[in-house]
Amino acid sequence: MFNAEKPSLEELPSSTQLLRSTAIAAASAAAILITVVLPAEYNIDPTGIGGVLGLAEMGEIKVQLAEEAEADRLLELGTEDQSSLMGDIFGIFVGSAYAQEVEGWRDETSFTLAPGDSAEWKLVMEEGQKVEYRMLVEGGRVNFDMHGHGGGQSVTYDKGRGSTGDEGELVAEFDGEHGWFWRNRDSSEATVTVQVRGEYAEFKDAS
Repeated sequence: MFNAEKPSLEELPSSTQLLRSTAIAAASAAAILITVVLPAEYNIDPTGIGGVLGLAEMGEIKVQLAEEAEADRLLELGTEDQSSLMGDIFGIFVGSAYAQEVEGWRDETSFTLAPGDSAEWKLVMEEGQKVEYRMLVEGGRVNFDMHGHGGGQSVTYDKGRGSTGDEGELVAEFDGEHGWFWRNRDSSEATVTVQVRGEYAEFKDAS
């Protein structure tokens, strides 16, 4: 066997060097946690770096998916039966209005989501600009999250679970992209139609 030469005491790191290395490692881990992990996983972005790198939006979607899963669990237990009934009634009124009025909207998009599929469409807007919107869901129900992000900022305007339609007004809280994220948690295909008009530069597919 070969005898390994033992290092001398002079070659071993001192206590001060070990403490310095530990402090540097801890500071690096904290920096990664704040600038990368928190924005990407939990949509918590205290420095704004996550928004610049696009990590905050990733975290926002993950939070949305977790909330959707919990909402779906409650829905299966029957705690949201009333809201589903109201969604059906609202969908009848929205469908009737849609059949009577198909013109007067600046942009319209329509797409079909298979069970489990998702889509995202955004309006490019400046702070204070207003948009009217109308959404109709046919063939099933969808979960949606109406939100905005830009310049390191993010905001949630509205959410819906088991929705068959919605309409209203969106006012941009800051310059950026504002719009919807949909996911079909139903067992059948759902066709979503969205109409918009008002103050915006572009209405685009952000999936």
